[in-house]
Amino acid sequence: MSITRIGLGAWAMGGNGWAVGWGPQDDADSVGAIRLAVDRGINWIDTAAVYGLGHSEEIVRRALAQMAPSERPYVFTKCGLTWSDAQPQATPRRTGAPASIRREVEDSLRRLGVERIDLYQMHWPAGDGTSLDGYWETLLALKREGKVGAVGLSNHNLAQLQDAEALGHVDSLQPPFSAIQRSTAADLIPWCEAHGTGVIVYSPMQSGLLSGGFSEARAASLPADDWRSRHAEFRAPALQRNLALAQAFRPVAERHGATVAAAAVAWTLAWQGVTGAIVGARNAAQVDALLGAAELELDDEDMARIADAIERTGAGQGPSRPSGDQSALPEDLFS
Repeated sequence: MSITRIGLGAWAMGGNGWAVGWGPQDDADSVGAIRLAVDRGINWIDTAAVYGLGHSEEIVRRALAQMAPSERPYVFTKCGLTWSDAQPQATPRRTGAPASIRREVEDSLRRLGVERIDLYQMHWPAGDGTSLDGYWETLLALKREGKVGAVGLSNHNLAQLQDAEALGHVDSLQPPFSAIQRSTAADLIPWCEAHGTGVIVYSPMQSGLLSGGFSEARAASLPADDWRSRHAEFRAPALQRNLALAQAFRPVAERHGATVAAAAVAWTLAWQGVTGAIVGARNAAQVDALLGAAELELDDEDMARIADAIERTGAGQGPSRPSGDQSALPEDLFS
């Protein structure tokens, strides 16, 4: 697949009523956001079965049904998080059992209304006792059978990536990555660059903290059914450091005539080895604000300014700036 530099994330489109929702969401707004993103050239959507306990995938289907087959974007989804309809607010279970994954792929195909999923990803390492071999071999089999076009891992560490690659190629990795959450740049991104594994990062705006529109008042007003209201990055003292870093993006954005949100996303795309970034949007207006990230390229001066701000504010953790040609790193670094 040849994908655009940014793709549309559909996590928030799952709405509320489950353990990791973003609060109330209007389905018509969600469909409108997908339609506009595709109309403006974005050619992939990332969702997951667990988002809204199947609802996000159903919303993607509604949007796809309004498009001609030739206009439809690639659809990426995930497996490995299961739930009980009787207890929707319970924390989803990390399930890797092969029989479960086969049920999950059939459920996702039905909800999405597609004959094949373009990229199928294991959402998290299994927590039910299933070995990595057990679930990765199942995903590889689904690829051979044609039910999915490519297979990847999300939220896995370097050792797990290496173990999976020994069984069959990891087509893609989906890790968290932003100017706040930077640990991925220390090992995972360079490993993927060296091994031909695509990287599509999620939360490049750190779930809104680096959007340029977030504030302490906004954090305090998050509803109880928005997972961010319970997360440490949205509370003191991390919140103040994160907002100070967001402000440091403003002159960089203004220099390029872009939004702070676009600059924050472009920062992740400036790292060698990053293939694309997932940008979440809840309505068409938010899509418009983010489209500029696809064309925005930060230069060395921009990256140095942001690195200085990272070090000055103390926000997050991980490398603050790219260091040389990571594709030339020795193989034994990853062994």
